[in-house]
Amino acid sequence: MSAATPARAPSGVTWDGINWAKVQRQVRGLQTRIVKASQAGRHNKAKALQWLLTHSFSGKALAVKRVTGNQGRNTPGVDKVTWKTPEAKTNAIASLKRRGYSPLPLRRVLIPKKNGKTRPLGIPVMKCRAMQALHLLALEPIAETIADLNSYGFRPERSTADAGEQCFTSLAQKTSAEWVLEADIQGCFDKISHDWMLAHIPTDTAILKKWLKAGFVYQNELFPTEAGAPQGGIISPVLANMTLDGLEARLAVKFPKARRAGMKMNMVRYADDFIITGNSKEWLEQEVKPAVVEFLAERGLVLSPEKTRITHIGEGFDFLGWNIRKYNGKLLMKPSKANVKAHLDKIREVIKANKTAKQANLIRLLNPVLRGWANYHSHVVAKETFARIDAEVWSMLWRWAVRRHPNKGARWVKEKYLKTRGARNWVFAATEKQEDGTQRELALLQESDTPIHRHIKIRANANPHDPEWEHSFESRWATKMQNSSKGRAKFYRVWRRQDGMCSTCQEPITKDTPWGVRNIVKRAEGGSDAAGNLQMHHLNCRRNH
Repeated sequence: MSAATPARAPSGVTWDGINWAKVQRQVRGLQTRIVKASQAGRHNKAKALQWLLTHSFSGKALAVKRVTGNQGRNTPGVDKVTWKTPEAKTNAIASLKRRGYSPLPLRRVLIPKKNGKTRPLGIPVMKCRAMQALHLLALEPIAETIADLNSYGFRPERSTADAGEQCFTSLAQKTSAEWVLEADIQGCFDKISHDWMLAHIPTDTAILKKWLKAGFVYQNELFPTEAGAPQGGIISPVLANMTLDGLEARLAVKFPKARRAGMKMNMVRYADDFIITGNSKEWLEQEVKPAVVEFLAERGLVLSPEKTRITHIGEGFDFLGWNIRKYNGKLLMKPSKANVKAHLDKIREVIKANKTAKQANLIRLLNPVLRGWANYHSHVVAKETFARIDAEVWSMLWRWAVRRHPNKGARWVKEKYLKTRGARNWVFAATEKQEDGTQRELALLQESDTPIHRHIKIRANANPHDPEWEHSFESRWATKMQNSSKGRAKFYRVWRRQDGMCSTCQEPITKDTPWGVRNIVKRAEGGSDAAGNLQMHHLNCRRNH
């Protein structure tokens, strides 16, 4: 990064005066045009539009907004600089120029992994993060257009739940494949060939090369980077995804009759973890696996020998925190034993680190952990697991409470920490006094109260940057919100504002009439998902309209 005089903000522009709806609308408009050009095979047109986006004020403003609004905004790179003031953010917009741009090396930190090893994480300086966010705005529409149909990791509007549902679809039937190739790529981010990325990633090659060759600093020593995409960069997950995209199509070309011939080949990928189903262990071992190895070798990658195996569905396998297995011909997805153990270990660490904390504060620390884990598994067979975890957590908290009062009896401890709430006894709850003098009650969340909802998988070719899919994403968002307590409260406000009437036919919306929501100002045009920008309608009215 250049050490020249700091860039000054464009004349008359202030951070607080930026019209973000207009900025979003302009960027989405360019992204839509990039998608259309890519779909039509007009690659030079797409490249020109990418150039236009990366040199636009709107693109630069949105990139700076992203890196100053995410969780890492207060974590500096090697230059120890962060952008906190409105003036610094406005000046940052003016500094995002291609000419003279030279990235600084990344600050490397090591993150511990479950197996005792460490994962290297590279932290770029703020300007490099913003440049990556800017070029990601132009690259992501193409990445989403050409991505593998059943790739779900680090992609907008896709999640592990979609990957899990696709696993269920591929394996649940009586006639489904019974053998699964569990594949894991060894050090994927660290070993991707730079030459391959520079030749095949449709982005500004000169800028990409600078990022890849920037090196990293560890313990005040500079190291070069000869391969790999740095973990920690905003654009890195998309670069890794685009490197692996094409495997699904390669297998379809190599085995064109695989499905019709009864080989039952299906692939599901989440980032660098993927499974491939087949009708026999021998076919997966002798034909499919070599094809995968060949595909990866072109990109400088290899399969991990310790994590790659072929498993029968009757034995089951772990994928993304779930155990997927058939029991007497019935496929069940449950939280895996390793995932449950990790969850309980985390809870135990929180309790152990807060031996002298107030009960209300401990509840505040535990509830997000319990709620997040339960929501993650809320679409699989998890009720028994939730109940077992509730019992384990209760035991931990009982020991925590008894330890604090070694001279008190069990009845005294119970009356102090465990309350009766409705029909439920022994609830870990506390009452605390607010600043205004009122009383507020906090109760520990029970994972077994989490409802199980079957997840509806996203359509394989849905593209969030293509306006043709706008209604589909609106419907998915509405369904997701209806299943959350916050979502129900928001929709109730919209329903009250409309006097309980459909915005199209002006007839009542009731719990017995299928309904949906739409954005008054579309998200593609800068609209938000706030209640004030939503309208409720009957589903049939929307279809007819």
